[in-house]
Amino acid sequence: MSGLDGLPLRPWGERAGVSWVFAPVAILQPARYRSPLPQQPDYRKFMPDDTPNRLAAFHDLEPALEDFGEAVMAGLSSKPKTLPCKFFYDQKGSQIFDQICDLPEYYPTRTEIGLLQDKSAEMAKLFGPNCHVIEFGSGSSVKIRTLLDALDAPAGYTALDISRDHLLQAAESLADAYPDVPVAAVCADFTRPFDLPDLFEGAARRLGFFPGSSIGNFTRVEAAGFLEASRKILTGPDAGFLVGVDLRKDPALLNAAYNDARGVTAAFNLNLLTRANRELGADFNLDGFRHHAFYNDDVGRIEMHLISTSAQEVSIGERRFSFAADESIHTENSYKYAPEEFQEIARTAGYRAERLWIDENQLFSLHYLLVDG
Repeated sequence: MSGLDGLPLRPWGERAGVSWVFAPVAILQPARYRSPLPQQPDYRKFMPDDTPNRLAAFHDLEPALEDFGEAVMAGLSSKPKTLPCKFFYDQKGSQIFDQICDLPEYYPTRTEIGLLQDKSAEMAKLFGPNCHVIEFGSGSSVKIRTLLDALDAPAGYTALDISRDHLLQAAESLADAYPDVPVAAVCADFTRPFDLPDLFEGAARRLGFFPGSSIGNFTRVEAAGFLEASRKILTGPDAGFLVGVDLRKDPALLNAAYNDARGVTAAFNLNLLTRANRELGADFNLDGFRHHAFYNDDVGRIEMHLISTSAQEVSIGERRFSFAADESIHTENSYKYAPEEFQEIARTAGYRAERLWIDENQLFSLHYLLVDG
């Protein structure tokens, strides 16, 4: 079977022992979807079956976490060199990303929020009352709150996230803000197949929510695999999925969004090296690397890189890694889609496009998908 990038698609069974159609590779959680909350108690004291008082339910499926050190060693040993974008989000990285979201050049966050606010009444009418909202990623942002505010008597809300502490902080915060909406949390890697525990069984339908254009951090094949996997979660009559997707647009706007004048995105990218120095004892010279982001029109994506400014060596423990002048460490991709491109990906994953909302400046889109068949 051919993939959407012209590559063969791997069945889930090659990685996880089950027969799913597409397999996302090497990504545990997409980047650019998380905003940290104020410091909360350490929830690691809870056992898997314990439920914090303010939550309707908590299930810890104990997902495997990729080790930062192993990922760095593997990425720097590959050709070309890479570092996984999910490791952007340590405490400092999350703080910097919050600053990115407020930058004048970075349009996605404010545009998506504006679109949700402008179309919320229309969405609520389409989705109907008594929905069970399932967010792929913890609901710490204004986006899920905008959606919940609009819905007619939601049956419940479930947050899915791989980060246990962040998940519980976000879910309890949302439970405090919405005392009339039962809130549940499930700690799981939602890019891999799992069985969602039975929750809010009286709901009229399950409504998935994946905002932030996080889908763009997957390749096209991986995006199809993620959507295919989501159908195991979004079961039942009239189940749907609301997905935020960044649009193809003038490359000048895209390049500006990832190369802001204040250098905040550059600091975000370089923080990966700071983290490696701090946590792994690496000796990256931060002045020896520069941020480089550009729109690659051939594949429809923004690429972020760290470029070595000279020939140099970096040590991590007993390992040494050589860099040539101008050699790159590839740190992130962010795919942009024309509406029909994303709808075709959704179709291959077993969804049909039901409704599309685009802001007046043609910057960002929200796709409402229904499970086909």
